[in-house]
Amino acid sequence: MGGRRGPASTPTGILELRGSRRAKDRTGEPRPPVKAPRCPRWLSKDARLAWREIVPQLVNLLVVAEIDRNALGRYCTLWARWRRASQWLETHAEVYELTDSEGRPRCYQQHPYVGIVNQLSALLLRLEQEFGLTPAARPRIRVPEPEPTTDPLLDMLKAKQGQN
Repeated sequence: MGGRRGPASTPTGILELRGSRRAKDRTGEPRPPVKAPRCPRWLSKDARLAWREIVPQLVNLLVVAEIDRNALGRYCTLWARWRRASQWLETHAEVYELTDSEGRPRCYQQHPYVGIVNQLSALLLRLEQEFGLTPAARPRIRVPEPEPTTDPLLDMLKAKQGQN
């Protein structure tokens, strides 16, 4: 028995935000409410900083729910690792010298941190695209107009200004 073929299905909520007519044909898909998930306790200090920065932005985009907690935790953990590896590369060389048995320079080798940064960058990009966090992903998302809210105090102040 093999795995499913083709790209992963786009969630109906994302299709609706994009304005796709395919969203109307779908039924029975779970639709969790937009809500900021709690920050996992297992996140490192740097990952928690990423969490505090990214979650409010996702709430504003209306693309996050409590069920996204683990995916966001992975994103923040990967981001913290990417940042540490990137900082290491900022203070050290991206290549190092290999020498022969007599100590003469033979060639240069890419430092393993370069590969780590590149792999983490690719993983981060995939998660960023899932949440609509890249310039190419954002145009595909249509955020509904916010519902007008009624504030009794504001209404009263407007009414008083109209009387004067």
